[in-house]
This record gives sequence, structure tokens and C-alpha cells, in this order.
Amino acid sequence: MKVVILCGGLGTRLREETEFKPKPMVEIGDRPILWHIMKTYAHYGYNDFVLCLGYKGEMIKEYFLNYELLNNDFTIKLGERESFEVHSSHDERGWLVTLADTGDDNLKGSRLKQIEKYIKEDMFLVTYGDGIANLDLNDLVRFHIKHGKTATVTGVNAVSLIGDLKIEGDKVQVFREKHKKTSNFVSGGYFVFNRNIFDKLSINENVDLEIGPLEELAKEGELMVYKHPGFWACMDTYRDVELLNRMWKENRAEWKVW
Repeated sequence: MKVVILCGGLGTRLREETEFKPKPMVEIGDRPILWHIMKTYAHYGYNDFVLCLGYKGEMIKEYFLNYELLNNDFTIKLGERESFEVHSSHDERGWLVTLADTGDDNLKGSRLKQIEKYIKEDMFLVTYGDGIANLDLNDLVRFHIKHGKTATVTGVNAVSLIGDLKIEGDKVQVFREKHKKTSNFVSGGYFVFNRNIFDKLSINENVDLEIGPLEELAKEGELMVYKHPGFWACMDTYRDVELLNRMWKENRAEWKVW
């Protein structure tokens, strides 16, 4: 299955960092949070990625274009064009990364619709480029297959009011984006979708994912929640950046499952 990561937002609440780089490139330790997210998926065997790029997307392209040189020792012979010997030492072998421009100002539903051409399978994974978790992704996929509905959202316990979920059993009755919190769970991303989610989307730049499509799926009984009581964090403010970097430095990075 492919893993789609939404990397195009402006990250306005993290202006200290995102004035100069896209939010997924803000670092935890010496690696972008995007790398941490991808490492989690790869740990469970999902290493075929589609990145939906927008704001300053060229920086993400440059990162992966130069990945081997940035993350390995190498020997260069001066005076000869492209004379490099890379001394491979990283563990990201076999990652397939598709980088897709999906517009600077497009909302998430539009971005997702634009990469439909890269999704050949009946089922695929989607998450945001700023959220990390110690989530068992294989168990999430098993849960999605078992219930047979169009979509699964991962419900997490968090202080941030992001995508409030009104739940009955494992079924999402109501999806409220950035609504006053009324349940113990909010949307943490880490979705599993069937291909028919694309029928709810359009390439129109104003088409969102949460407002509209997920709300409709909830009303139709086609959105289920996988409850994750473990660690989850979103890099939303500079305070979040400081906290996650402190956890990484002190070897308390609960999301580090690899």
C-alpha cells in the first residue's frame, strides 16, 4: 500500500520556522519531522510514499534529491564531473518516494485528489506531515479491513482541539473539524482509505478533506475510528518543537519504534 503524506500547508502557527521552510522540514534532532513519520511507516513495512507538496515544496524535493549525499559519507574527486563514491550507512534502503506538486494554496481534499493517478491499489494510507505517534500501523490496517467501510481515522487523546469525534462504539457519528471538544478522542490523522474516497473529492483548490468529505462519510456511516490511547503529538507551535526536540535529546522519544 502507498502512504500519502500531506506536506503542503503554510504552518502559520509555527511562523518562527515555517517562514523559511515547509512545516514537514522542521527538525526533531537533526532530521525533519517528515523523516520521523516516514521511519514509523517503514518500520511496519510501508515504504512506498507519495508526498503532496505545496508551500516551499522545492525544499522537500531538494532534500530527497540530495538524500544520499546528505546522509552518508562520500568521496568526491575534484576536477571530474559527478565523480562521487557514496559510503552508504543509512537504513532507508528501498524507500520509493513520489514528490507531487499539488499547489501552494490548495486544501487537503484537492491535494489528495490530484495524486489519485499514483494510487493503483484498492486501499491506501494517509497522514499529515506534522503528527507523530507510536501507532501499530499493521493493527490499524487490520481494523480497517475488518470493518469494511470507506475510511478509518485514528482517534487520539490530545489537548489540541483538532477534528473532534462523536463516537458510538467504533463508528464515527459526527466529525467536527476544530470544534469545541466534546469527547475523549480527537482526529490524529493516520487514516486508511478505500479508493472510493476519491469520489468525494475534487481538484478544485477549495475542496478540503475534513470539512465536507469526512463529515459526509460520518453521516453515511462510512467513517470508523481506530482508538489509539498511546503517544501522539502534533508539531503545531514552537513550544511543540521545543518539547519534541527535548524528548529526542533525552532519549524519551516515544514515537521512535524503529
